[in-house]
Amino acid sequence: MISHPSRHCTVELQALPSRIGQVRRIVSAQLRYWHLDPLIDRAALGVTELLSNVHRHARPDKSCVVELELLVDRLTVSVRDHDPRLPVVADAVEDAALSTCGRGLAMVAAMSESWGARPEGEDGKVVWFTLPAPTTARPQPARSPRRTPEQQPAPRRPETHPSPAPVTTTPVTTAPVVTAPVVAAPAPAVAHAATASPTPARSAVPG
Repeated sequence: MISHPSRHCTVELQALPSRIGQVRRIVSAQLRYWHLDPLIDRAALGVTELLSNVHRHARPDKSCVVELELLVDRLTVSVRDHDPRLPVVADAVEDAALSTCGRGLAMVAAMSESWGARPEGEDGKVVWFTLPAPTTARPQPARSPRRTPEQQPAPRRPETHPSPAPVTTTPVTTAPVVTAPVVAAPAPAVAHAATASPTPARSAVPG
């Protein structure tokens, strides 16, 4: 069973080699959801070591509960099992079935801020460790990257339009109109033969 209301997450499981890898992925996903990515590697390593101890030493069964709790400035990871015997820090014992585990509580003590174990009466015990929670940085408004002088755009020059060529007006010289006097053509000469009245011929002979 998995429950994770708000800043609290618990996972119930059997501490078997096949389940330990699944719990590592669950822890990593939960911390990523809480925006605690810098803690993923150490938290996953620590919970792996605690589950490995349950698998090797817990009696009478391997049932356990993994719990993540995020406070203001601290993440607490704990594993509760049914064995009331408290663990003792010792050197890791090689285990071929858990090649990535078995480095013991000495590894948990080295990579955590603090760790410990407390008895739960006849119901078992709880082994825990803490990690400092990073302060979430406030998102900054996006800024446009500064450009180097080589990347600065060239200043835009005002557009210049070529001035139209001046129109040269050549004065049109009007040739003087010479008006020639109109000479009336002479009327055609009509020759009229003078018709002289026939003068009566005078006789040279006196009459």
